[in-house]
Amino acid sequence: LQRLVLGGAPLVTGAGPGIMEAAMAGAGRDRSIGVAIRLPFESSANSIIAGDAKYVAMKYFFTRKLMLIKESKGFICLPGGFGTLDETFELLTLTQTGKGSLVPIVLLDVPGDPFWESAEAFISTELARRGFISQADTELFLVTDNCIEAANEITRFYANYDSMRYVGDRLVIRLRHRLTDHELDILNDAFAPLCTSGRIEPVAPLPAEVADDDRIDLPRVSFAFARHDFGDLRRLIDALNSFAPAASGTGPAAPAP
Repeated sequence: LQRLVLGGAPLVTGAGPGIMEAAMAGAGRDRSIGVAIRLPFESSANSIIAGDAKYVAMKYFFTRKLMLIKESKGFICLPGGFGTLDETFELLTLTQTGKGSLVPIVLLDVPGDPFWESAEAFISTELARRGFISQADTELFLVTDNCIEAANEITRFYANYDSMRYVGDRLVIRLRHRLTDHELDILNDAFAPLCTSGRIEPVAPLPAEVADDDRIDLPRVSFAFARHDFGDLRRLIDALNSFAPAASGTGPAAPAP
């Protein structure tokens, strides 16, 4: 987490003790934001963020999750109890259904203690095998016990990809680097099923983007997207990032539920 913060990413946590306090200690008070929940049996904010203007305590879990998720650009989830599982699986549900933005999600284990690895096995052997989710949905997250790999997963996500938005029935993906004709052909060969019609093609900023002054300085591609198969859309983003001259930039905010 310290590596991401040094790259410019502020840190958001639940402001509690333990791993959340350790993360904030690494990030420092100035780069930390705390979003706590008010419960009679929970401790107050940890010593790093207590009394800071960037600390808030929420009454309801749903508003807390909204504050943790809405503006964040990357997530590192550590082992925890019912609250952690609730937050993590709601995040995965929002991503899987397109209700939340596609972002890098890392489930970070302690070396030698396979908490998330066991959860991943359950997801694959019970949910995907039974058809409750698609196999592609397992592309929406990474399980690792390596902190460097966790940080790299977030920075790689923004090597070329910048952001996306819908304009009518079209998905517009804004990029840091313009694609070549050859790279576009590779994308269209590999991801044609994502298009309900036509091809993935470069476009100028669409009128709605211009009206909102929405990242109009960046190159972009667009296609008619059916708004499902978000695991495959994540694979498309990975392919776009593979075309970057070099990995650059970090996801601006990496909460740790």
